[in-house]
Amino acid sequence: MPIWTWMRLSTTCGVVVSVLSLGIDRKSIFCQGSRGLSSRGKSAFAFTPPTAWRPSNLASISRNINKRWWKCLKLPKSIQMQLPSEFGSSSSGPATFGGTVSQKLDLELEEIKRYSRHLILSQVGMEGQRTLKASSVFCVGAGGLGSPLLLYLAAAGVGRLGIVDDDTVELSNLQRQVIHGQGTLGEAKVRSAERRIKDVNPHVLVDVYEEKMTAENTLRILAPYDVVVDGTDNFPTRYLINDACVILGKPLVYGAILRFEGQASVFNYRGGPTYRDLLPEPPAPGDVPSCAEGGVLGVLPGVIGCIQATETLKLLTGIGKPLSGRILIYNALDMTFRECGLQRDPSAPKITSLIDYDCFCGDQKGNKQSEKENASMAEATGNSAFQRISVKEARRRLEEDGWAPFVLDVRLPQEAEISKLPFSDLLCPHREVEKVAAQLPREQDILVYCKVGGRSAQACEKLAALGFTNLVNLDGGVIAWAKEIDARLPTY
Repeated sequence: MPIWTWMRLSTTCGVVVSVLSLGIDRKSIFCQGSRGLSSRGKSAFAFTPPTAWRPSNLASISRNINKRWWKCLKLPKSIQMQLPSEFGSSSSGPATFGGTVSQKLDLELEEIKRYSRHLILSQVGMEGQRTLKASSVFCVGAGGLGSPLLLYLAAAGVGRLGIVDDDTVELSNLQRQVIHGQGTLGEAKVRSAERRIKDVNPHVLVDVYEEKMTAENTLRILAPYDVVVDGTDNFPTRYLINDACVILGKPLVYGAILRFEGQASVFNYRGGPTYRDLLPEPPAPGDVPSCAEGGVLGVLPGVIGCIQATETLKLLTGIGKPLSGRILIYNALDMTFRECGLQRDPSAPKITSLIDYDCFCGDQKGNKQSEKENASMAEATGNSAFQRISVKEARRRLEEDGWAPFVLDVRLPQEAEISKLPFSDLLCPHREVEKVAAQLPREQDILVYCKVGGRSAQACEKLAALGFTNLVNLDGGVIAWAKEIDARLPTY
């Protein structure tokens, strides 16, 4: 008797199957797509197709049926549909879903036509497409990497997509974040992405989380999903979702981009390496520029995001060889791909709980907000190594008080080509200010500025360490000057 026929729920009662006697890990069976008894026995699950039961696994499981016994319990139908109490609930979180195996697996006529190019692939077929429909994926970030990833997973027929992002769509996003458009400027990214996904495939259930992922909510948010995909652009969140996936036993599809290069891999897959095996400790604050500082070729996240989508589909359907234990590195300028091996560190500390990841990473978010956050952090801690001044106060002093500071621009040369303050005296990237210390006056005020104030604050700290005392940081940088003083200055 086929295993799915044998396990199909009846219309009047449910069947909960104990898999402990099979020697199958309980967590691998009771993952997203299934509902089972909680560890405290307070609630029951209604079965839907668990991801562990893929075509590649059915043969071995079926053989075990003849060798060992399965314990079955009949439960009232009202109890079947209860969600596990430990999952919790959220007004912005995923919708409660349940139902019978047949409801989850059946493809509608329109879906059969929609997915026909999948269905004629022998490695996918009807069974693989049904598996995709019963699967769920959570994407952390609806930006450059999340855009192609979400669009292709939706088009492929993944039944449930979760998205978290607390940002809004800005004009500078549209160069690479193709899931958004001119008509969604100012809108929450998760809402913009949800609408576009529904337009691509109305059969997909979309869960949106317009919030920041933290150590307090991440385990709850990720718990119901089969696979987690990293579409972030900062180190604290990467370590956060890696550790959460280790604790929850979920595979993590990794991607990262900067300038003209990208990386992809699969972490925490069947005991394989994790992100901490690639980067046991975060880089020092400021060592790795963000995309907002270093830039990114617009098509690069499309390449890496599509690779992530490919790996996700392979994990869900159980086909092919995943990127576990391998780091795929792409160079757009050379148009080359190369691989680096990665192994699990057996001596690494076991991850059992989540920590303060902002503190762990030195409070460097690595995204477009980091400069503002770094500047406000210095202000909050009462940093007396340099003074701070608003753009309006700076203009008043320049025009009315005859203030004549030495003006230092600590952005990159290509940024200065876009816009700069007309009274700048010297351009030097903030990472290299020590090299020009001899060119700076020690008896004259030095007004330091960058894009929004974060890098200039870091430059002030470096110069203060060299003995400079008359340092003034321009809060808000050239962007604030353009918004509040001179609207003719381009912003970026």
